[in-house]
Amino acid sequence: MARADDSVIRRTAQERGLPLADAILLGLRERCAERGVVPTVLAICPNSEAVVKAAMVAAREAAAPLFFAATLNQVDVDGGYTGWTQADFVRLAREMAARYGYEGPIVVGLDHGGPWLKDKQTQEGWPLERAMQGVKDSLSACLDAGYDLLHVDPTVDRTLPKGRPMPIELVIERTLELIEHAESHRRRKRLPPVSYEVGTEEVHGGLADMGVFRRFLDGLKQGLDRMGMAEVWPCFVVGKVGTDLHTTEFDPAVAQRLAAVAAEYGSVIKGHYTDSVSNPEAYPRAGMGGANVGPEFTEAEYQALEELVQMEEALALRSRSGMMAALREAVIASGRWEKWRLPDEQGKSFDELSQERQGWLVRTGCRYIWSAPEVVAARQRLYANVEGGEERVLRKIAEVMIKYCRAFRLEGTLKRMEGGNRG
Repeated sequence: MARADDSVIRRTAQERGLPLADAILLGLRERCAERGVVPTVLAICPNSEAVVKAAMVAAREAAAPLFFAATLNQVDVDGGYTGWTQADFVRLAREMAARYGYEGPIVVGLDHGGPWLKDKQTQEGWPLERAMQGVKDSLSACLDAGYDLLHVDPTVDRTLPKGRPMPIELVIERTLELIEHAESHRRRKRLPPVSYEVGTEEVHGGLADMGVFRRFLDGLKQGLDRMGMAEVWPCFVVGKVGTDLHTTEFDPAVAQRLAAVAAEYGSVIKGHYTDSVSNPEAYPRAGMGGANVGPEFTEAEYQALEELVQMEEALALRSRSGMMAALREAVIASGRWEKWRLPDEQGKSFDELSQERQGWLVRTGCRYIWSAPEVVAARQRLYANVEGGEERVLRKIAEVMIKYCRAFRLEGTLKRMEGGNRG
């Protein structure tokens, strides 16, 4: 089994019998806190090869630990929309770290591992048993590939009538079932310990209510104790902290309350939908342990390519890349944009939507089609036409990542943690 890195911090974690993510959170808390404020981990959703490369550049320049959070839509046994299996992704991360000179720890994590959270399962109407088995197969593949963190998230139930909330007892039961499968597989194969993340920020998960939040953690603890897995406790619990697909205002007061409760159980809160959040500097002050960012990197990649196309046009070349047309056509052909239709857009073709909406849908939907052959070919033509094209794209994405590293107080933490481990 491969690992994404051979860093000092990973080796020290192994010597102590700690999963890598837990060891990093411990190091941030013990060696990097300033006046009681602990840095917040940035978890990057690897929705393209450019994002993975930029992550290495950003982590190296910020001297920060690197976390990836890959959904089953992105990376899975069937290749996902990136074309990568779990083993492919771990190998890619290791190769890109060597290419771009990043020598720190790389936490490879699964994001949203639960039934029907892979679009294919919903689109094809998989029944519960098949959907759960699909997730279990993916969890096994993650462990075999060398993943370090598993987000277990069975908070969607397509068998319930639309609008009916999922009982929290059922969320607990299925969370325990998936963790038990992962741990049985890991122990049977004598694989190293991994970290866990549980819960969801979605309202249908019910974890935005403080009472339900406690019931979930209590039920999870009792269940793990009952199964003889008391030592398997999630380092991250996902909390609803004000942000969602269309909201970018983080709520520090709610986050502080959730963080205080999670701390009682030995966990930290992780926020999702952190893309373009207006107040990222508030995350560490509110006690947030981690935050996921993904679509914002796609937007940065799109904007960088758009700028390259403008440079290409200024060169008045005979043969142009056709990059923007290739992106638009691939997004429309994928059908993925349909999931973001607004109520007043039902029944309309893509071309009938407003120019503003078309632009948003193409920018947002690009993450699903970066690996489409016609898009890859157009990108290669664009990079050939504009000198230093790829470097410009990576820089644009890396700058967004470094913005978060700075706001989350992650800059320079790697050296402090490594110094402590070496000492």
